[in-house]
Amino acid sequence: MSGKKSFRIAVLPGDGIGPEVMQEAVRVLGVIQKKYGFDCDMVYGLIGGAAIDGCGTPLPEETRQICRNSDAVLLGCVGGPKWDALPLERRPESGGLLVLRREMELYANIRPLVLFKELRDISPLSSSKTEKEIDLVVVRELAGGIYFGKPRRLGADEGLDTMLYRRRDVERIAEVAFSLAGRRRGRITSVDKANVLSSSVLWRSVVDEIAAQHPEIEVRHMYVDNAAMQLILNPHQFDVILTTNLFGDILSDETAAIGGSLGMLPSASLGKKSHLYEPAGGSAPDIAGTGAANPVAMILSMALMLEYTFDRTDAAKDVFMAVGTAVKDGYRTRDVCSDAKHSVSTEEMGRAVCRYL
Repeated sequence: MSGKKSFRIAVLPGDGIGPEVMQEAVRVLGVIQKKYGFDCDMVYGLIGGAAIDGCGTPLPEETRQICRNSDAVLLGCVGGPKWDALPLERRPESGGLLVLRREMELYANIRPLVLFKELRDISPLSSSKTEKEIDLVVVRELAGGIYFGKPRRLGADEGLDTMLYRRRDVERIAEVAFSLAGRRRGRITSVDKANVLSSSVLWRSVVDEIAAQHPEIEVRHMYVDNAAMQLILNPHQFDVILTTNLFGDILSDETAAIGGSLGMLPSASLGKKSHLYEPAGGSAPDIAGTGAANPVAMILSMALMLEYTFDRTDAAKDVFMAVGTAVKDGYRTRDVCSDAKHSVSTEEMGRAVCRYL
């Protein structure tokens, strides 16, 4: 690569363990910058509970401007019991993260799962189900469905949420899944509930139309309840799981459990102009400040940024390999260590990944 290309990155550490894991992702990014020869202009902003405490709102205008003017957004995590009593629209998640996703027009969430063989002992699945490598990715529609449906009404005796999907919503998320499957093993499992939901009937019909344009990709449909069961019975059957906002939210957390910890699961949320990268887990306020947080999901989310925003698959693979080597050589944070006495801190894990790079 000749010369240096500069990228502007919005860095939003957020709440709980967010600042700690973000620090390690930025540390690893610093090594990657030097190794691959590009510059990153990182601009920090507030979001979630930290923004409520500092500015009175979960998504300040200053943060909005930072994100609008950036090539990518690195987000830690938001929320915590401190802010749970606030009205829904003012909470860190609904008033901060969901609003940011909508304003960035994020529509595709990608959550890969690779179960490292060295971590089989902490997976809840039996050894017979984890003796082969588990490697799958959930492609979740992010801009529609029940989380954004209208009307929404909450009252003392009644609550209403609407699951709405339009043809174009399904087409664009399906296009992401088919593109990804073409770079992987060429298999898609489209997950819906077409036996009872009209939105799922549309979903299945549109996916079939897209599938007809990609005869090289093997496509099958599966009801969400069966998919949840099959992930436990035989996770090896899956390559790319394509599904809706609600179902993807649930199934991707299930895949995290298969991998042993949400602390190992990264995610990328793709938009029309910019992308957002965040770990799949929550803010874990119970361990914030203790040095026990697992930074791997945040580090690997940064690696997805290298792939999807920087267009540097080589650098992204380098980070994934460095994490794998660190795990192989025994570096584990408490959540993925069977013996807590031999676990490493958040910072030690980040520094180990840097050394292997």
